[in-house]
Amino acid sequence: MLETSARLLRLLSLLQAHREWTGADLADRLGVTARTVRRDVDRLRELGYPVNASPGTGGGYQLGAGAELPPLLLDDDEAVAVAVGLRTAAGNGVEGIGEASVRALAKLEQVLPSRLRRRVSALNEFTVPMLRGAQRSTVDASVLTELASVCRDAERFRFGYRDHEGSLSRRTVEPHRLVCTERRWYLVAWDLDREAWRTFRADRIEPRPPHGPRFTPRPPPAEDLAAYVSEGVSQRVYATRAVVRLKLPEQEAAQIITPSDGVLEPVDAHTCLLRTGAVNLDVLVIHIMLLGCEFEVVEPPGLTDRMRDLRDLLGRAVGPER
Repeated sequence: MLETSARLLRLLSLLQAHREWTGADLADRLGVTARTVRRDVDRLRELGYPVNASPGTGGGYQLGAGAELPPLLLDDDEAVAVAVGLRTAAGNGVEGIGEASVRALAKLEQVLPSRLRRRVSALNEFTVPMLRGAQRSTVDASVLTELASVCRDAERFRFGYRDHEGSLSRRTVEPHRLVCTERRWYLVAWDLDREAWRTFRADRIEPRPPHGPRFTPRPPPAEDLAAYVSEGVSQRVYATRAVVRLKLPEQEAAQIITPSDGVLEPVDAHTCLLRTGAVNLDVLVIHIMLLGCEFEVVEPPGLTDRMRDLRDLLGRAVGPER
């Protein structure tokens, strides 16, 4: 009995991991016969999980939206509580659990019956979060779960995208991963029209379904996608870039510099490098000065020259000391 229960949980996990499986693939993954897979699918249906089956050589099994949740796993109130908690964590970018909450929510919403989805939507629609600290971009949780689903299922994704000036363009991409910071969510994807990897802010994405077809995932643009996105949004998008030595340990600098502000690199126990960018030298000067710590400019030389010019300007404005 324990072996059968464990196999049912494994089968359910497989069905949640991909949109559709053939019977042969499931049998191979579970180490059983195709007949046993059919029996296990029937048991899942008896527990309330809506497993759809399509006949023929190209058919397979797919987990659909359910009529009810199995009472021994989650009752209605528990299901709503979990969904609301996951949506809150996903929408507010809670550090450390945001991406995991989006993946879990994508799985949960596949089996939430319509009556529970309405309850969850009502709670989120009529709840206003009060956030502290830096302003965060707002992303509809349904967009995040849609992004997570197309990444998981390796489906081409079509959407409208607004740049920082508000201009709208139409994009078709092969989505790879979602990357989150405390403030924002980003989609890393291969842009089919531009034939290059691109990073898109999730709050500027307007999905345009239907999505598909499926594709074979490409090797990612970097092993460390978090560092890749951080470099992209803080440096590659800007024509003016700088490297500054901060007289702070990297851990202390990380408390005042977010991944969207720049990339930190430790030098020794007391200093670190900040690689950052801006639209021009003046904005760079303001950005660095507002950090409020001692620093030295490593490059470019023009940044040091501009700081001298602004120092003289400020000196004339303040006048001599009395």
